[in-house]
Amino acid sequence: MSKTKGVKLDDTTEQRLAALARIRDRSPHWLMCKAIETFLDREEKYEQEKREDMERWERYQLTGDAVSHEKAAGWIEKLAQGKVTACPK
Repeated sequence: MSKTKGVKLDDTTEQRLAALARIRDRSPHWLMCKAIETFLDREEKYEQEKREDMERWERYQLTGDAVSHEKAAGWIEKLAQGKVTACPK
């Protein structure tokens, strides 16, 4: 179910939106919906990555377990050569 939300745009932004809508042969409404969807996808991914980073950091603080630089660098070098292997532990 869709709900209507009001957005106040300054004149310049409204003109830019209308111009792009004409170029793309889309409605300004469609462009705004796509822009919001793209923004939400990007920001939700960022928040998920941030949560995962914090979980890894907390796990490291509790256990001290980490992958050495040498192991990580060797693994990355293999990936660069096209040799797909499991991430080192």
